[in-house]
Amino acid sequence: MSTKAQAADRQDIDVDALLDGDRHEFEKVVHRESPRLFRVIRRIVRDDDEAESVMQETYLQAYLRLGSFRRESTFTTWLYAIGINLARAALKKSNRFSTLEEADIDRLQPRFNRGMYIEGFESWNPQKIAEIQDRKRIIHHAIDQLPPDYRTIVVLRDIEELSTTEVAVMLNVSEGAARVRLHRARQALRQILDEHFR
Repeated sequence: MSTKAQAADRQDIDVDALLDGDRHEFEKVVHRESPRLFRVIRRIVRDDDEAESVMQETYLQAYLRLGSFRRESTFTTWLYAIGINLARAALKKSNRFSTLEEADIDRLQPRFNRGMYIEGFESWNPQKIAEIQDRKRIIHHAIDQLPPDYRTIVVLRDIEELSTTEVAVMLNVSEGAARVRLHRARQALRQILDEHFR
């Protein structure tokens, strides 16, 4: 969905009615946002049942905390921030997946010497890409290896196509920090995927 379409889609939320406790308006938000919110949460926790549980808790927390919404962002951005935080907490609590550590992300960044690449990337061979029938699975597996903060930003920016501003608000970081994290995540993914697509 384009950024314009997202903005138009979100503008029809009657925030005043929501804040007044209008259940119909809240149900409209739940109906419209659930597929996308589920995808985002699912990419963080990597389990359908856990994602469903976290999504339900997200809506419950949002409804109970309607009074704390300060209109500093869109309502959906605020809602997704709640969902992302709950998903991160659930992932930490379960601690059932091994992911790369921060040091691994550093190792996967390109190396420079006097402003020049120490090593260059070989071009990816399109014929080899065409031969790989399960490339989507490979890419999602690579994304799953990233630490949660990096995985989340890739999902929000590159898969859900949210703006950097929205992502920064959802993750409670500056736009600069969001850009740096996204860049580092993309560099790490390129290194992880390079052997598959060279």
